[in-house]
Amino acid sequence: MFEIFVDADACPVKDEIYAVAARYGIGVVVVANQRIGVPHGLGIETVVVGREPDAADDWIAESVEPGDIVITADIPLAARCLERQGHALGTDGRPFTEDMIGGALATRELKRELRERGVTSGGPRPLSARDRRRFVDALDRLVQQGLSRG
Repeated sequence: MFEIFVDADACPVKDEIYAVAARYGIGVVVVANQRIGVPHGLGIETVVVGREPDAADDWIAESVEPGDIVITADIPLAARCLERQGHALGTDGRPFTEDMIGGALATRELKRELRERGVTSGGPRPLSARDRRRFVDALDRLVQQGLSRG
């Protein structure tokens, strides 16, 4: 059976993940640099890693098995999970795929360079209600696909 891994430190859709996982009885592993409160009675596992910059990403990437689902906004982590035959879903509901991950990594690098030069600033925009609906729908589809594969 597959699991859902959550890159949880800055994840804005944890409640949505818990709801979908509970509906299907899927295990959730919440990975963060600090203790994060999770609902009791849903079988959610929490893993607290060190405070090193990529500790949560490294733990998730090393733990993912084929068919697992990883929820992250981190493009390099998504790429690592795809390499391990896992699924990666952005917190905005957009899936990371083999076809687009190279371009996403290149765009991320370009944006990093622009920020360093002071051309742009700021982070991602806040999630809208539409983004949250798209996320729930996409996660629901991934879970259903995983269950149908057995």
